[in-house]
Amino acid sequence: MKKLINRVEDVVKEELEGVVAAHSDLVRVHFAPNYVVRADAPVSGKTAIISGGGSGHEPMHGGFVGMGMLDGACPGEVFTSPTPDQILEATKAVSGGAGVLHIVKNYTGDILNFEMAADLAKADGIEVEAVVINDDVAVQDSLYTAGRRGVGATVLAEKVCGAAAEAHRSLKDVAELCRRVNANGRSMGMALTSCTVPAAGKPTFELGEQEMEIGIGIHGEPGRERRALASADEIVEALTKPIVEDLPFKRGDSVLAFVNSMGGTPLIELYIVYRALARYLDGVGVKIDRRLIGPYITSLEMAGCSITLLRLDDEMTKLWDAPVNTPGLRWGV
Repeated sequence: MKKLINRVEDVVKEELEGVVAAHSDLVRVHFAPNYVVRADAPVSGKTAIISGGGSGHEPMHGGFVGMGMLDGACPGEVFTSPTPDQILEATKAVSGGAGVLHIVKNYTGDILNFEMAADLAKADGIEVEAVVINDDVAVQDSLYTAGRRGVGATVLAEKVCGAAAEAHRSLKDVAELCRRVNANGRSMGMALTSCTVPAAGKPTFELGEQEMEIGIGIHGEPGRERRALASADEIVEALTKPIVEDLPFKRGDSVLAFVNSMGGTPLIELYIVYRALARYLDGVGVKIDRRLIGPYITSLEMAGCSITLLRLDDEMTKLWDAPVNTPGLRWGV
């Protein structure tokens, strides 16, 4: 294992120390339990938004804490759900009196721990709503999931809902908007290589030199099939066709197209993927109105990509365009 780390047991702590050293103008980091909040938290009278999950997917979620996106994030150990006490303390730290929305990816550990924290927060008088993201079309059930996994649409929901919350929309309105983003978002990913969790010290799974996995999960969970390596155009079609057919997206739809690196895939390849995606969608009459390209929901150093399409309406487009100022996403400021 070759990684830029010191001790395996200090990886998450030292990563968080690096985040606050670099971005103390945007975020504060609390240790024991670990959570990240925006520098001005809590914001009085504002619906607060928290998300979280295992570390190893950076910049998600801590990199999306700041104005126009998340109020707080709870990083678990690598590929491990955050604990209820992390989530509870972060919920208290961001609560500005208007309620707190939990955006939860559909993984069993995340669901259980966020539910427990929400119950405890409600007992303390904090109004909490939770929305589960389950946008992955690859498989119905996975190693850590009952139902579809939550992947790329999580980032899009955090941005769209973050803008709505910044405009002081009510908790009920922001939660309903989050459900709408989830209902109109679909994703699928693939892997060219495995990744190595520091504590394990070896690859999570094995792929042959001429193999790829279609429909992989962000923790290395198995996908739809393992097949022979193909061209970028063929890979994009294998990902996009099931996405388009699932919602289904239809001729005349406007979408946000999100091409994401799993951590080890460079931008030169992501733009080749985007090129193929744009051509495919043009062929079925779906218009790309907004786009996001880069490593935003990663799986350590895994080589591969995911594609997310979000069917847009005027409100979502306006909220996507609204200013955002976080370590991992920034425009309009």
